[in-house]
Amino acid sequence: MNSLSRIIRFSTLLLLLTNGCVSQNNLPEATLSLPAPTNAPLPTEEHTNTLFDDFNYSAHDEMTANGWTIRAQAGWPGVPGATFLPENVSFVDDAESPTNRLLRMTSSTDGTSANTFQTQLCHQRKYLEGTYAARVYFNNGPASGPDGDQVVETFYAITPYEEALQPDFSETDFEYLPNGGWGFEPMTFMFTTWETVRIEPWLADNASISQTESMEGWHTLVLQVKDGRARYFVDGISTAEHGGNYYPDAPMSINFNLWFIDGGQINSDQVRSYQEDVDWVYHQAGVVLTPGQVNEKVQALRAAGTTFQDTVPAWSPSFDSLCDL
Repeated sequence: MNSLSRIIRFSTLLLLLTNGCVSQNNLPEATLSLPAPTNAPLPTEEHTNTLFDDFNYSAHDEMTANGWTIRAQAGWPGVPGATFLPENVSFVDDAESPTNRLLRMTSSTDGTSANTFQTQLCHQRKYLEGTYAARVYFNNGPASGPDGDQVVETFYAITPYEEALQPDFSETDFEYLPNGGWGFEPMTFMFTTWETVRIEPWLADNASISQTESMEGWHTLVLQVKDGRARYFVDGISTAEHGGNYYPDAPMSINFNLWFIDGGQINSDQVRSYQEDVDWVYHQAGVVLTPGQVNEKVQALRAAGTTFQDTVPAWSPSFDSLCDL
């Protein structure tokens, strides 16, 4: 089986599941030798209407000063009664590149709601058409403790949930399920585009494709949203394409989270923790970029010493940037 041979499941349906959410140039990724970091944007028009974050941080306040929210309240998704902890977000040195830093999400549980701690971070609600990308590290097993919990490792964009089946709801998901969940096998990778949703009682209207194979390791995820089509890529290979009623029609925030599926925890009171790492995130508004072009732009930003840039304008009037879904 090659690196992205797929077992495809496609649904453009009203998907009834439990508590669920439910590219092109395949360029090798290079380890870069980076110059001294700076927040200064490149002095060219090439990087206008662009969000780029290299996550070269030492503290949360540095990150939140750049428009990020680190979730601190309970709520959907995941185990009812669980807490989203800001302390679950940390910054670590990159073992493969001494000058690079990584963002790490760590979520843990002992099987009880009171001791289940999930993780989420969100960037401002101002993204719609264009190219979304991130380089992430997925894990198949826990960093500590026994394995088997149904955990969801993600990169996605979403609007707030304001009412059931709201017509202007939008969501685009990369979701990796190393231990399965919602009836899917272990090591299932889902690509889902949403028309709308009702949380209670659960009713989902989306289009979804999945593939089943190990995704442990580093991967570059790219999503193109333009001209009525949402196109998903993993490491330069096309994995899904949706359109019609599922095409995003409302500004979204950019998000990462790491959470446990309700009812999918193993029968153990031993604490176990799961991790997902993020190297960088990139968005260019209104422009379709191939995965190869994304890599070139990220490498150019890094070569110039740019660790953060946000030249994507807010909508007028602007939207509240919630971090609760």
